[in-house]
Amino acid sequence: MTAISGAAAGAGDEGVRADARGDAERERAVDAALGKLDLDAKTRLLAGQDMWTLPALPQIGLGSLVMSDGPIGVRGKRWTAGDPSTALPSPTALAASWDPELARRAGRLLAQEAHRKGVHVLLAPTVNLHRSPLGGRHFEAYGEDPYLTGAIGTGYVRGVQDGGVGVTVKHFVGNDAETERFTVDNRIAPRPLRELYLAPFEAIVAGARPWGVMAAYNAVNGTTMTEHDPLVNGVLRGEWGFDGVVVSDWLAARDTVGALLGGLDIAMPGPVTVYGEALAAAVRAGAVEEAAVDTAARRVLLLAARAGLLEGAPPAVAVADRPAPTDGDALAREIARRGFVLVRNEVRGNAPVLPLAPTPLGGGIALIGAAARDPRVLGGGSAQVFPDHVVSPLDGLRAALHAGVALTHSVGADPTEELPVAGPGFALTAVARDERGAELGSEELPNGQLQWLGELPEGVAYDALHTVETRGWFTPRVSGAHRFGTRGTGGFTLSVGGHVLFDGVEGSEHEDPFEAFLGTPAEHGTVELTAGERVEVSLVHAVPKGVELPILAVGFALLHGEPARDPEELLAEAVETARAAHTAVVVVATTERVESEGFDRRDLRLPGRQDELVVRVAAVNPRTVVVVNSGSPVELPWRDDVAAVLLGWFPGQEAGAALADVLLGVEEPGGRLPTTWPVRLADAPVSRVTPQDGVLAYDEGVFIGYRAWERQAVAPAYPFGHGLGYTDWEYESLVVAESSEPDVLVTATVRVRNAGARAGREVVQLYLAPEESSEEAPFDGARPVRWLAGFASVAAGVGEAAEVTVRVPRRAAEIWDEDAAAWRLVPGSYAVVAGRSIASPRLTAPLSVPAP
Repeated sequence: MTAISGAAAGAGDEGVRADARGDAERERAVDAALGKLDLDAKTRLLAGQDMWTLPALPQIGLGSLVMSDGPIGVRGKRWTAGDPSTALPSPTALAASWDPELARRAGRLLAQEAHRKGVHVLLAPTVNLHRSPLGGRHFEAYGEDPYLTGAIGTGYVRGVQDGGVGVTVKHFVGNDAETERFTVDNRIAPRPLRELYLAPFEAIVAGARPWGVMAAYNAVNGTTMTEHDPLVNGVLRGEWGFDGVVVSDWLAARDTVGALLGGLDIAMPGPVTVYGEALAAAVRAGAVEEAAVDTAARRVLLLAARAGLLEGAPPAVAVADRPAPTDGDALAREIARRGFVLVRNEVRGNAPVLPLAPTPLGGGIALIGAAARDPRVLGGGSAQVFPDHVVSPLDGLRAALHAGVALTHSVGADPTEELPVAGPGFALTAVARDERGAELGSEELPNGQLQWLGELPEGVAYDALHTVETRGWFTPRVSGAHRFGTRGTGGFTLSVGGHVLFDGVEGSEHEDPFEAFLGTPAEHGTVELTAGERVEVSLVHAVPKGVELPILAVGFALLHGEPARDPEELLAEAVETARAAHTAVVVVATTERVESEGFDRRDLRLPGRQDELVVRVAAVNPRTVVVVNSGSPVELPWRDDVAAVLLGWFPGQEAGAALADVLLGVEEPGGRLPTTWPVRLADAPVSRVTPQDGVLAYDEGVFIGYRAWERQAVAPAYPFGHGLGYTDWEYESLVVAESSEPDVLVTATVRVRNAGARAGREVVQLYLAPEESSEEAPFDGARPVRWLAGFASVAAGVGEAAEVTVRVPRRAAEIWDEDAAAWRLVPGSYAVVAGRSIASPRLTAPLSVPAP
């Protein structure tokens, strides 16, 4: 079989062409609508009217445009349990599939969800890079390589827009860490800025024609991104031809005139923004020309027209042309197993430990770990949604195992170092009341966290709101002294079973305003409860008033922890469970206080005593399999002492079902690493995320990720591109041929054969390595040892061969010449390397690049 890959970026532009066909008609309708608006209406159009929406303008037939957070689900305007969301695996998991078409299918599902929730623009995808492994929000990005990130992002954007829903590709640009993210000035030289950080955005603009881009909080080289004329107007719009809107990250816009002249079209959220009345006043004062307002308003109207919100303008995708509905559970399960990366699988007896035999096993399986029962399926912050169900590893294995296979579970070690949000066993409702205690409205909660941002429940007016009570019932799973607490700022009264545990005020000094708003977790006491016997719970929050807020917001949480047990007792119990089992499966995890939006990580260690747990289990069971439930790299000091290691990322709502598929061999783990995993943080060539005097210097230039690792003697734990399946592959031939396409350097045809005992899937990776340059000193000097230049997936049965032809882009042999401020082809001798990872080359072919 033979496959053709357009440099793995989702070749074919049928979606772009379909969108372009109606452009002329939409532009005529936009111009007509714009001509009917006065200055005040135009400036209102550029400002959020609340947390998520732009205002409707009935006089021109314009509906209200609704935006919503992504990237793994669609929240909608209201973040409520009454309207749950499909939760796909984390973007790191999607990127680990190395499959832009799978990303496109994910995007189509999210467009389907968006229509169901009345959303027109999805605030996704995140295409910032894993510059340092400490980035706290890396689970929301695609990895360390700009080419892979651009390819997966292109597929995702095409999928969302296939369904007639817009995107805002984010965060443009340099938002690669969270520390001081609102104020940090990232100093990035022109070459790494172009070759690394801008590259994914450029690829997506060229390959998917996104409807929107989000300007980041940070500054780049001294100018905040919401006012960055050279990068927004000069590069994004001028050089690349981007014709969509630029929207601010929430609360990122700071200056009215600076933002408008810098290319910002929409300032979010509302009602308090730098646009609207402030912009109209600036025009009347002569600080800015009305023509600049017209330009921005025209782009916003075009966005509305594409989304079908402007009368007389055909939407970019008609209802009849939307992709067929997708089963969210099935796709979430497929992405999870395609993203699982098997990085170690040792032989025990006559075969590798994975997959596990489907027949009854003497001693059964010991499933160990707190995350085996309560997994971390998604990241914190704006990526968080509420699925209507989560399949845990325990549930998934119980459902999949043969009736004769014993399955036991023990916690072993609790990774949480502070109380988590109340979850399983709670049935809660939020009740809003006025100062007299009269009920204003209520809504069901999916867990103990309440977060009303911009829009309150029906019947609730913020001015009248005095208290919000989270109340309901809790049915414990175990007996003992259950722990309760709060997270938030303001006054709280917490009671359980009629006992008041806390009545006082909580504050927060977190430097990130969103984290400060949510507060710091605080434990307030314990209550003896009996398993299966429900008890009434209540948390009354006095809403702070007299505080000027840019948005209407209420947020706090009821926290709960099961009875604390002696850590040594938990470990000993797990060891004995593992000793008696045929195979021990240990699930280790990070927590929301380790990986989340709003802060970076301090280290890469697993929280709690989970490392010790693995060591002690492996000492008594040679068939120990470890599943790592983290969104991005963690240190695995025991990795060479266990039989198998499976990296599971944040695997979405079907986590346990997908894990059972892979562990039992129904499907193979299909993932390859989109980012390098270090042995220890100290080995990472780039790690600093903390600014000095407000400045974070990207002194490493183009050397991040594997580009940097290959320049040092210390090897990582697992290299970029690494991943094992359940079969073996032979690389038989590599043929490099010239191409007549102007943007394609060469085509590379790779033939592989499935040499194993079962059908499988392989990710063929192509790297370009300079051997000798005809330039005496190519521009600013050093280039990486090699870099990703293309990839494609192939599937084959036992003994079958498969061929794939990959287009290697001309850009792969180009460098940004800082003196000429232009891309320059670097002639000379290169090697085209086909392999299984950056560290596993299989075939090499010479390539001579002539001078242009």
